[in-house]
Amino acid sequence: MKTLIIMIKYKAVMWKINKEINMRLRYISGSKEAVVKDKYVVQEPENHKGNWKTFFGNKNPIHLEIGAGKGQFILELASRNPNINYIGIEKYSSVLYRALEKRREDELNNLYFLRYNAEYLTSIFDKNEIEKIYLNFSDPWPKERHAKRRLTSRRFLEKYNKCLHKDGVVVFKTDNRVLFDFSLEEIEAAKWTIKKITYDLHNSEYIKGNIMTEYEERFVSEGKPIHMVEIYR
Repeated sequence: MKTLIIMIKYKAVMWKINKEINMRLRYISGSKEAVVKDKYVVQEPENHKGNWKTFFGNKNPIHLEIGAGKGQFILELASRNPNINYIGIEKYSSVLYRALEKRREDELNNLYFLRYNAEYLTSIFDKNEIEKIYLNFSDPWPKERHAKRRLTSRRFLEKYNKCLHKDGVVVFKTDNRVLFDFSLEEIEAAKWTIKKITYDLHNSEYIKGNIMTEYEERFVSEGKPIHMVEIYR
């Protein structure tokens, strides 16, 4: 009986996750073509490897959000911090299209987007080129055989290691406790160091200056605790 209850709960969680993913990936006709033509999307980013500061036209630090979604988080960051350059990576055109709609409403010269798969991050960023990486509510990839696809797996941590500045940090937020615990295990295995950690961000000392994503706003309204960890090498 206990096993049956566990299976029912597991199926319920999986249904909810799949529903959220499907909502996130809702297809928008013409989005792929629009993204290719948009002036705020960098085409052929491989050509800028090692020269992103030249691309931005200044020596300001570069911060990266992997999985920028509809752009709320990184747009607010760029607006608050004009002396920092931001790049948002999103691999789905329909999602990025929504971020670009918001991007065109703001006169910002420190924010660009890439429609790109983070799997190939080291093809577009060189050693010491990025000073901060944000991972916000990343896909949990709940099946164990997909663990290496999680953006906090040691495989991805190694990729970040190859493009982060020597004093660079990675900040990860999620509502998913299972994913968070997995991430902490991977961080330890990869020999990274934890700088900040909380299992309830919105009731912690680290809440000051926090910018919420669309997902975060929803989860907080539902009373879910947000887990956060900041790490460095």
